[in-house]
Amino acid sequence: MTTHQTEDHDHPHPGAAPEDQPMSEVALRSVAIEALLVGKGLISVEEIGRQVDLMDARTPADGARVVARAWTDTEFKARLLSDARAALAELGFSLPEDTPHLAVVENTDDRRHLVVCTLCSCYPRMLLGRPPDWYKSLAYRARAVRDPRGVMADFGATPPEDAEVRVLDSTADLRYLVLPRRPAGTDGMNEDELASLVTRDSMIGVADALTPQPVPAAD
Repeated sequence: MTTHQTEDHDHPHPGAAPEDQPMSEVALRSVAIEALLVGKGLISVEEIGRQVDLMDARTPADGARVVARAWTDTEFKARLLSDARAALAELGFSLPEDTPHLAVVENTDDRRHLVVCTLCSCYPRMLLGRPPDWYKSLAYRARAVRDPRGVMADFGATPPEDAEVRVLDSTADLRYLVLPRRPAGTDGMNEDELASLVTRDSMIGVADALTPQPVPAAD
């Protein structure tokens, strides 16, 4: 079973083209808006630079830390699923009030989630950093809706036939983070070790978390 949760949304995002290619219409519009805001004194070039640097510092390791805590603390997981902003604050992630709402969804044996932005590249950058190129591609955006199980299979994930697959459409106002299932054989692992098993792709929902490698037997 496959279900889709989508919203009509029109939300162009700035993007820079490679140096050897002309800037896209969206990128040109972004540059023009930035110049207008700076010219009116609403924001400074330095503040824009600080925000860019802050976003560049974000990596999937931030999201992996959150997932690992949820795997080891059931009360934290409950708070994360019900109020992600407040739960993230407990781990030192302060999300400004003007940032999009973040919803955390849990994968289970009976239900899997796959995140896509059908119009552009809305993504939980505050925890995962910049989205991968394939996430922004037209091919992924179309196929994720049409054939989510096929997309998962390409990334090595194979949900049971009777499991529901929910496709979640990320928007300008609402971003999603998938809480992947905790792999088997990890009962004795600490949070750092668990976090090493959490990949960016598993938090988008196209893949499962990594399976821990068995420890070689001593000679």
